[in-house]
Amino acid sequence: MSNVQSMLTMAGMVILALISLRFNSTVLNTSESQTENKVYLTAFSIADNLIEEIKGKSFDQTTIQFPTTNPASLTPPSSLGPDSGEVYPNYNDVDDYNGFQETITAPYFETYYVSCSVEYVNSNDPDVASSTQTFYKKVTVTVSSPFINHDVSIASIFTLK
Repeated sequence: MSNVQSMLTMAGMVILALISLRFNSTVLNTSESQTENKVYLTAFSIADNLIEEIKGKSFDQTTIQFPTTNPASLTPPSSLGPDSGEVYPNYNDVDDYNGFQETITAPYFETYYVSCSVEYVNSNDPDVASSTQTFYKKVTVTVSSPFINHDVSIASIFTLK
């Protein structure tokens, strides 16, 4: 074999090695992306499940038996949260979930931390908490995990029906 053929063979092997490394890197990045997407999807599902659970509860402790037309009769903002003796999963109204926290371990051993906040808001500006009772409660469920870069938050506005 001549020097030229040896050099061409060596160059071909280097190019083949670089292509192989690039291919392996691409496959690894794709696998990481797929795993991260699965974790995000699970986090969204956990948050959505809690919102759906809350939808089945009464608007307020004072409206379990009878509705009201006076927002001042609703639970004061400083008292939002579970009433004395109420324990999850036996909450009966929306604001019981204020301060709720739970740790969930999924099938592939990833851990999710769920937290929930409830606040009164006004219909014309639902992004700002109200310091008084209104007929609108904003529930925000946040899910975090060491396996995702950004927390997942879902918010929903509940009104007195």
